[in-house]
Amino acid sequence: MRYWLFKSEPHAYSFEQLREDRTTPWSGVRNYQARNTMMEMHVGDRGLFYHSSIPQPCAVGICEVVSAAHPDTTAFDPHSEYYDRRSTPEKPLWMMVDVGFVKPLQHPVTLERMRADPRLVGMALLKRGSRLSVQPVAPHEWKIILELSKTLE
Repeated sequence: MRYWLFKSEPHAYSFEQLREDRTTPWSGVRNYQARNTMMEMHVGDRGLFYHSSIPQPCAVGICEVVSAAHPDTTAFDPHSEYYDRRSTPEKPLWMMVDVGFVKPLQHPVTLERMRADPRLVGMALLKRGSRLSVQPVAPHEWKIILELSKTLE
C-alpha cells in the first residue's frame, strides 16, 4: 500500500462533502506532475484529505483510492472549467482517480504543526513551492501524521 495527500479547498470540495458523497472523482487536475502521481496510484492506497486555502490549513481525514487512474472526462466537456481542447477521448491528456471516504482524523493536523515536527522535514507538502493537489506521502510520514492526529496541539 502507498500513501498520498489529496489537497482541496473546502469551499470547492470538503471532506464533509466526501463523507456525504462516499466517493468522488478527483478531477480537474491540470498539472503534469500531479497527473503522473495519480497514474502511480492503486486501488486500496490510502490518502490524507487536506484542506488548503483556509486560515489554518490541515489534514482532516483519511480517504482511499477506489479506482485506478482513468481519463478525466471534464477535459472533454467544453462547458467545464477544466476543459482542454487538446485532450480527446481517443487521446486523453488528463487523468483522474476516484477516492472514497474512510474516516475523519481524531483531531485535524495543521500545517503549522507538521512544520514544527522535525520528523516531517522531508515531506513533499512542506517543501517550498509545493502547490500540487496530489502528492506522495512516505510511510513514516503517514504514521507520524496519524500519531499527531491523536492529540490536540
